[in-house]
Amino acid sequence: MHLKRQVEKLKKQILSLGALAEESVQNAITAIQHRDPELGQKVFDADHLIDLAEVDIEEECLHTLALYHPVAMDLRYVVATLKINNELERIGDLAVNIAQQAIYLSRFARLDRIPFDLPGMTHTVKWMLSKSLDALINQDAQLAQQVKDRDDEVDAIHTGMYRRVEQAIREDPELVQTYIHLLNVSRNLERIADHVVNIAEDVIYMTEGDIIRHGRNRSILEQ
Repeated sequence: MHLKRQVEKLKKQILSLGALAEESVQNAITAIQHRDPELGQKVFDADHLIDLAEVDIEEECLHTLALYHPVAMDLRYVVATLKINNELERIGDLAVNIAQQAIYLSRFARLDRIPFDLPGMTHTVKWMLSKSLDALINQDAQLAQQVKDRDDEVDAIHTGMYRRVEQAIREDPELVQTYIHLLNVSRNLERIADHVVNIAEDVIYMTEGDIIRHGRNRSILEQ
């Protein structure tokens, strides 16, 4: 198989995995919002498919590197795909964690209020994940940077949430377990956002050759 066709095959595989991960995150969030344990179970069921796809893509990437010895843009694409593949698998795992909280919370009465901006947090995380995949599809470094820039919003909500939950527990200590599970939801959403940022950085590396993790921003051509 020609290298170009192999790269196209990888592209289809990683986009398919991205769609699976995005659907799992969406279902997990909806299961929380609508107290739907059956939808939470659907996330569990999909995780096996995500794991299988992740292994297949890793094998294809290693096969491509060994057989075709890609260079320049093709090499960056394969390396970035290998890394994005792992990020998407971890996002799937975190969606399962949220689904676990959804199943637990569905057993209890709905809260009159949630002591932090869960809707705002979920909206931002879903936007970031969707746009990171758009950036991957279109190899759009500018959109990937916009995704990175939104991460501070998620971090701010997650950080402020601890104080608000502490106050809510003092006011209504009978709900301590419910609030702890909501804390876990927030923590997993924040971690999803971190993995999405990694995807965005991999897209920037793929398209521009710039490695920008850990505050670094230099072209591989300068090394």
